[in-house]
Amino acid sequence: MAFATPTNAAASHSGGAPQRYTYYPTALAVLTTIFFMWGFLTCLNDILIPHLKASFQLSYAQVMLVQFTFFGTYFLMGMPAGWLVAKLGYKKGIVAGLAIAGLGALGFWPAAALHLYPPFLGALFVLASGITILQVAANPYVALLGPESTSSSRLTLAQALNSAGTTLAPYFGGVFILANVVKSPAEVAALPATEHLAYQAQQAQAVQGPYIWLAIALFVLAIVVWLFRLPTLTETTSDGDHDKHGFIEVLRHPHLLFGVLGIFFYVGAEVSIGSFMVNYLSMPDIGHLTEQQAANYVSFYWGGAMFGRFIGSALMARISPRKLLSTFAGINMLLVLTTMLSTGNVAMVSIIAIGLFNSIMFPTIFALAIERLGSMTSKASSLLIMAIVGGAIIPQIQGLVADQIGLQHAFFLPLLCYLYIAFYGLRGSRICSLPATDTATGV
Repeated sequence: MAFATPTNAAASHSGGAPQRYTYYPTALAVLTTIFFMWGFLTCLNDILIPHLKASFQLSYAQVMLVQFTFFGTYFLMGMPAGWLVAKLGYKKGIVAGLAIAGLGALGFWPAAALHLYPPFLGALFVLASGITILQVAANPYVALLGPESTSSSRLTLAQALNSAGTTLAPYFGGVFILANVVKSPAEVAALPATEHLAYQAQQAQAVQGPYIWLAIALFVLAIVVWLFRLPTLTETTSDGDHDKHGFIEVLRHPHLLFGVLGIFFYVGAEVSIGSFMVNYLSMPDIGHLTEQQAANYVSFYWGGAMFGRFIGSALMARISPRKLLSTFAGINMLLVLTTMLSTGNVAMVSIIAIGLFNSIMFPTIFALAIERLGSMTSKASSLLIMAIVGGAIIPQIQGLVADQIGLQHAFFLPLLCYLYIAFYGLRGSRICSLPATDTATGV
């Protein structure tokens, strides 16, 4: 696949002469590294959740505050991140996002030392703020770094590296975080004073070490991006273009409005399944695994997404992205229904296989939603990134439902999410006639 950007941006809107494209394979390589890092950090929450649940003796609803804080930040910081990227441009925006995420990762050191739940949530908020900026800057940058006709395929390939991060994170977290046995409150209370202090130090170090190394990696990557000369796409990040259109005006485009909801429900479903998978596979009638063993299976869930994105990137060069999206959503509906109605190996395999068909959903919805938006792309991207708040709300609701009716039956929520995504692929992503004020300016 060729990665390129038009040498004459105006021609893309004016119907003029065919465009020539300048190729930037090295820029794509740098950007995919960033996709890898935020995928790794995001998926590490799936391992942090069972660790914190056991350490602080939390209910499902309480421990889902991890995802509520992390993904709720996307909603709170989506618009400020869009404004920041519009002011700084893509390159400086990416550097800022990496630096802020690094500060958030450093925050896990005092949080673990204090052995208090709220400081963990505070560190996650800072970490997620940085990743929000990265999402706002990097997703549209990759989609726009080449012909519009191949933006879905290009973004899907970049997201495959994101999935590589989510695949490795559960194994990494299982080895370094879940390997330590967490004692019950009664067992902790029975420990002598010296052993109690040693136990708390051990639990803190299980989290501190991994996040310190991640902070260092983020700061190093920020320096690399700062020194690297990324191509500039000024037509979609200039401050004038960003301020010219209001968010309400941007949402007048139905394919964007439905796309915002599509991202909301997709991320909600994906995060819900990943967040509960360790606890789900540990259930006696499902997998009867230890938490560390279950973490390895979570890697297969995210690994399926990585594998599917490489395949999906190739398929979308030949098959309509809309048809592929609706087909994959339909398959996931069947898989969720299967895991809800079965036990043992069938339930395990069906829930893990969902990752394979999740693969193309985020990049495809994102690329279809910003299609033909021109100077509105920056604000459209902010809205789409804000919609990642679905990863905060859907898991929280599922946690509340799971406390009442059981974890297995609570998966009906992801089932409904995939139903909406099937609708978006079939109907919601169609581009209607653009408003006259936009077509006049070539948008």
